[in-house]
Amino acid sequence: MSEDTPAPEPAPEPPPEPPTEPEPQSEVEAEVERKPRRRGRTTLLIAVAAVLGVLAGAGTGYKIQQDRPETPLPPLAQPKLVQPAGAAAPAAPLTVADDHLVKTDGDLRKLLLERPKGAKDPTVPVPGDGWLLLADYAGEFRDPSHMFRDLSTHAFRRAVGTAWGGDDHTDIDIRLVQFRDQKTTFAIELLQGQQGYMTDAKHADNEGTAIPGDRDGRVWVYSQPETKEGYEPLYRARGLARRGDIFMDIWIYSSDPISAATIMDVSKRQLERL
Repeated sequence: MSEDTPAPEPAPEPPPEPPTEPEPQSEVEAEVERKPRRRGRTTLLIAVAAVLGVLAGAGTGYKIQQDRPETPLPPLAQPKLVQPAGAAAPAAPLTVADDHLVKTDGDLRKLLLERPKGAKDPTVPVPGDGWLLLADYAGEFRDPSHMFRDLSTHAFRRAVGTAWGGDDHTDIDIRLVQFRDQKTTFAIELLQGQQGYMTDAKHADNEGTAIPGDRDGRVWVYSQPETKEGYEPLYRARGLARRGDIFMDIWIYSSDPISAATIMDVSKRQLERL
């Protein structure tokens, strides 16, 4: 293009469009934007009417049930119990052999195993005529004061004992201790306490042997004799059991070994008398 040619003029810009007016909002939308709508009286009246309707329906139902006649319940599936006619026949009284209290409430010394014929007096005689004071029985233990307190606070009633000796330097000691076990069971506790330490090495050092036919009675033969300088070895065996409120404690001492059959025989015969 030469310098003499005029430049084309720019095209004119189109005129601006007129602004569009916003569409008018509906009455519902304008109301929501301004503020929440208040509840009028109509809603309250409807709620009250609903409550009254429920109460009226409940009262009507109760009135209908009240006016209906009573309907008897169906019979039970269990058959009717038959009551015996008259009083039952009185129970027959127990015989002396069957009544345990006749034995245990009498002279407790009569329940002790009798000394065999030809038996000698023991090395350590039983004090008195067979009855043992609480202090006498407690004095046979390693800690007499502890045993005295334990027995005196656990319904101790009475104790008896007997003893005899044989030609083979053997002594047999038997003790029966009775408690007032109406509210306590200390006869069982004493038995379990004495049996509890018999398996220790300082005592029998073995499990012992159960007495046949008895629930918790056992006998022990000490595994080792008691030795002391200047004395012969002392062999020992012990039997422990219980009958009701009576605790049974039997000891056998000998300078010769003691068989399990010996302590078992004495223990079984003493239990039979209880």
